[in-house]
Amino acid sequence: MYKIIKDLKESGLGYRKISKKLNSWGIKTEKGNEWLPQSVFSVLKRKKQRRERIQSQRNEYFPLEMSPMEIKYYRID
Repeated sequence: MYKIIKDLKESGLGYRKISKKLNSWGIKTEKGNEWLPQSVFSVLKRKKQRRERIQSQRNEYFPLEMSPMEIKYYRID
């Protein structure tokens, strides 16, 4: 759903026109309701918040650290 809404938004439509278009196509929200402009905005907002939260968690749990590398060669007989 995010991809459809994002594409419509990037094509220049506002939240109200996107909600009307989704309703005219017969597409319902996740809860089975009709789309409202606020619903469209929320889908885009939640995706952005989720992306930021995941990036923050990655930085917190997996900080980037570089350590010196050592290459060893082993001779196989």
